[in-house]
Amino acid sequence: MKFSFITFLFAGSLLGASVPAAAAPAAPAAPAAAESVRSAEIAPGIAVAGQLREADLAGLKAQGYTAIIALRPDGEGPDQPSSGTMAAAAAAQGLGFRYIPVRPGAIPDEAVERLGAALAASPGKLMIYCRSGSRAARTWGLAEASRPGGRDASAILAAIRAAGQSGEDLHDALAQRIASRPAPSR
Repeated sequence: MKFSFITFLFAGSLLGASVPAAAAPAAPAAPAAAESVRSAEIAPGIAVAGQLREADLAGLKAQGYTAIIALRPDGEGPDQPSSGTMAAAAAAQGLGFRYIPVRPGAIPDEAVERLGAALAASPGKLMIYCRSGSRAARTWGLAEASRPGGRDASAILAAIRAAGQSGEDLHDALAQRIASRPAPSR
């Protein structure tokens, strides 16, 4: 047997239940606060994330981040803020900002070198982002393999996996970079 709302109201009134008066229209909802950034720490003080927005930067600042590194090229997607917009938003929050565009596919040596230099020069917590976090994790892995005193290939791959990304195809590139990296300075 199917009951309608009218049947419910009628039965409720017979049982002595009160039916609330129609509620006034709800006030428009306040704009939602920026969602928490989904990120993963890939090394102590270094995290990777997918696309960031200007509204995310205050929260990152509150979490102790000191700099943002954008790897996503401008114009890659119609809904992404430009690197210039993100740089201005970062500056407004007192955060450092670097733009090192990496297109999908092969990661250029120049981008790896620039990221390595940015990591070495940036004190404090860093957030590296791209569209999904994949290029951020993979580029970090190659930079880590190039760093004097950096981790070994298995530790780099484990960190990339722990960040929720895949880097198994980087094994040969990591081994090559590790074999040719300079000895750590003392």
